Amino acid sequence: MIRILLAEDMHMLRGALAALLNLEADMEVVAEVARGDAVLPAALAHHPTVAVLDLDMPGADGLSAARDLAAALPDCRVLILTALGRPEALRSALAARVGGFMLKDAQSDQLAAAIRSVAAGEHVIDPKLAAAALTARTSPLTPRESDVLRLAAGGAEIEEMADALHLSRGTVRNYLGAAVTKLDARNRLDAVRIAREQGWLA
Repeated sequence: MIRILLAEDMHMLRGALAALLNLEADMEVVAEVARGDAVLPAALAHHPTVAVLDLDMPGADGLSAARDLAAALPDCRVLILTALGRPEALRSALAARVGGFMLKDAQSDQLAAAIRSVAAGEHVIDPKLAAAALTARTSPLTPRESDVLRLAAGGAEIEEMADALHLSRGTVRNYLGAAVTKLDARNRLDAVRIAREQGWLA
């Protein structure tokens, strides 16, 4: 029996996934959580074979939860589900040594097959995502430039960014300017758009 931990913050989707997976003769959903920071405690309590983790969750993202699981329960395999197939996120997932990376719009039988493969120690990557990751550009942004763009994406002003990052306002302006130049953007909002589309603000 494949014991499954399901981590998804959308309650209706999590319930539907649990119901579908419990219909499989060789699977049992032993734990359901809505937050990334609840994954490890639930895994320690229930010892799942496979953790099916949403990439974007409150508390901690799926990749952080996967790293925690790898350190504490190395026998627990991880399958990441995401609504957005960002090449950068796939590369991060592979670096975190997850067993699988799938889009949420996959058919239910594909998900069950992927869980079986991951449980058997195989790797399952959505072929479209794999192709996109191989052809995608790597981010030209430094970590600090990415930080200021993330804050800009959330609507923060220069002063708020400076306070949040413990930098001077001038330094924040310099990082924003560098990001706009590197991305060949018209302004900071355009830079945010470009970086998001490329998956560089994941």
